[in-house]
Amino acid sequence: MVTNKWVMFGCASVALLSASAMAQSIPAPADEGTRADGPITSANEIVVIAGIGYRDRTDTPEPVLKYGTDYFQRFEPLTAGDALKRVPSVTFLSDVIESDAPRLRGLPPGYTQILINGERVPGSAADRSFFLDRIPAELIDSVEIIRSSSARRTGDAVAGSLNINLRDGYELDGGYVRAGGLLFNDDELEPSLGLVWGGKAGPGRLLLGANLQGRHNPKRKKSLRYGDSPENNPDYATDDFDNREDQTDTRDGKDYSFNGTYEIDGETTDFKLNGFYVRTDRKETERSFEYDDATAVIGPVPVGNLLTDNSNIADIDQENYTIDGKLSHEWSAGKSSVRVGYARFTEDRIETENEIDFEDLEFSGQRTRTDIRDTEFSVKLEHEVPLGEQAKFVFGGYYQDKRRRTGMFESEQESDASATWDQFKQNPDNLAAAFDDFEPVDGGDNRIREKRRDVFALVEGDTGRLKWEAGLRYETTKVRFTDYTVAAALADQRADYEKLLPSASFKLSLSESDRIIGSVARTLRRPDFNYISPALLEEEVGDSDLLGNPQLRPESAWGFDLGYEHRMGTGGIFGANIFYRKVKDLIELTNTGVEGSEGEGTFVYQPRNVGDGKVWGVEFDLSTDLGFVGLPNTGVFGNLSWLDSEVRDFIGKRRFNDQSKYVYNFGFIQDFPDFGAAFGATYRKQGSAFGRVIAEEVTTTYGAELEIFVEKRFGKTFTIRAVGSNLLNGRKREAFNKFDNIADQIDRDFDEYELESEKAGPVFQIMARYAF
Repeated sequence: MVTNKWVMFGCASVALLSASAMAQSIPAPADEGTRADGPITSANEIVVIAGIGYRDRTDTPEPVLKYGTDYFQRFEPLTAGDALKRVPSVTFLSDVIESDAPRLRGLPPGYTQILINGERVPGSAADRSFFLDRIPAELIDSVEIIRSSSARRTGDAVAGSLNINLRDGYELDGGYVRAGGLLFNDDELEPSLGLVWGGKAGPGRLLLGANLQGRHNPKRKKSLRYGDSPENNPDYATDDFDNREDQTDTRDGKDYSFNGTYEIDGETTDFKLNGFYVRTDRKETERSFEYDDATAVIGPVPVGNLLTDNSNIADIDQENYTIDGKLSHEWSAGKSSVRVGYARFTEDRIETENEIDFEDLEFSGQRTRTDIRDTEFSVKLEHEVPLGEQAKFVFGGYYQDKRRRTGMFESEQESDASATWDQFKQNPDNLAAAFDDFEPVDGGDNRIREKRRDVFALVEGDTGRLKWEAGLRYETTKVRFTDYTVAAALADQRADYEKLLPSASFKLSLSESDRIIGSVARTLRRPDFNYISPALLEEEVGDSDLLGNPQLRPESAWGFDLGYEHRMGTGGIFGANIFYRKVKDLIELTNTGVEGSEGEGTFVYQPRNVGDGKVWGVEFDLSTDLGFVGLPNTGVFGNLSWLDSEVRDFIGKRRFNDQSKYVYNFGFIQDFPDFGAAFGATYRKQGSAFGRVIAEEVTTTYGAELEIFVEKRFGKTFTIRAVGSNLLNGRKREAFNKFDNIADQIDRDFDEYELESEKAGPVFQIMARYAF
């Protein structure tokens, strides 16, 4: 059988041969230092940034904020996630000094569409989100916040889309190397190496990039647990204390990445082939001690009785790669293009947890193996026809075949523990014997196949002052879910649905410096993979059970954005925007009325499409130099987003889960052209977030973040930067309200109240760049 992978490679090969053949008969671009959409950047300009970087002003009708590397590079972000901490409305609920799953406008990651070079990529999470901390910042040409949707793209973008544009052959001329190291507060030193080269190759241009990034995140966590909360008892800390847990948590690993492009721009025919690969080797090591005394002290003479000693180690191997080819041709009937892509994500994870319980002197061990294989094959056809001199008609189709295999298997063991255990010299892992054979967990061995067939059409216009776009997209989806852990009669489930997604946007120039930007669109969010499993998971919702629902429909949303932009000086921009989303068919857990596995008082819950929600907010952003006050070499930047929403659940009104109330950052860059030096700082703060599900509520707060850089340039080819990040010793605090069931949650009868905090120290890095 011919797999999609080889179909894609075959199509790309045919396209490459066709493009090469056509290149023999078409003249090269008149000026090899330019391309259709702008000049080629030399490597010197990337290594030695002379001046202040601004947010780019885009001319497409859509509301897009574009940030080139000159905007954030001087702070040497390690990943795409780090870079996004400096743009409006992006929040994270990650651990301290990590930035994995972005939450555009504070909404859960599944509401944000992640694109690389304008195309979707698969990820590991059940909500289809992609972890941006796997993409090295060194490979990025620009990041884009696409605030609203267009008929050109799939509609999975209720909050908006984040597009990561990687460098290509027409974005760089020459090469450069980047080398340095990062020093963490536990004296761990990690390398950071990169190499990028772009130049002419045959009839087109080639770009190659490689990166090695050492990753390390040492944190300390502390949890205090009580039988009641300050909500019921002001003296809970003394009256209701249960236990204290102290934990060290270290994330350590390496990311290896490669990317390449080959592109031919001709007079009538263009061809582009992209490839991107990232491999992550990661180890997460946790060691936890639980005491029965709130003032417990870890040391040779401990204070407080040790209740448990726990070791948890996860070994993670991940691979992401995408390859796609695009061929476009202008002819008498207009311009036609075809894009063929293949993307694959794999994860192999082994997590081992060993624990000693000193009350019963028992040892228990559990090992979990998780294997994920997610592939997407897609084809996009598009044709545009001029409608006079000021408009054009665009139509096309999109096909995607997505296949996802998830395997989650467990093995356990138990034995007696030693009464003379010394937690300072011994580790629970020492007591582990050979584990039994792995057995699949309920709902943990499944296969999903999702086929999409979309058609779209839109009209674009440009009258000089007004740029506009209006279109329709019709999406059809067929899903087949096969679960190998349930009875044969339930194992194979199917669901079909379709959506019509209108969209429109405009940019109206009021003057050379001022313009208004507006958009309206219907978007959707597809159900999480773990919610469409037909398996019954016991005690998954407090003491109650969870039953998946293969017939879930996607959530849909109508929304608008309305913004204003003002150009400041030669490159600065001030922007303001308001947005609103009305979400229908929200997916929430509902009580089926069936008694749960734990008997009376417990139930079986199932996700269903119930209720509505709404999201709104105001966003501001600024980037400019201070030339208007006589300081042309001083640049300031900042953004502020105020975010709000409303959902009605089983208790009452709340925000969308874990949406921060606000996020802002601001900073400055001071350039000294005569000395070839610069320095700057940025400060970021994210507001608190609240989430409520059945049997649990959590409030999360973050501390502020501060980064400072100092730069020295040597001629036009060499730069050294010193960067200090997390200089305020970032903290994350969480307060958990835990209940046995909904009745207790409504009555505020607590099963447990927990206060958890984690802290990480500063990170210092020295980076040198050399252009050649």
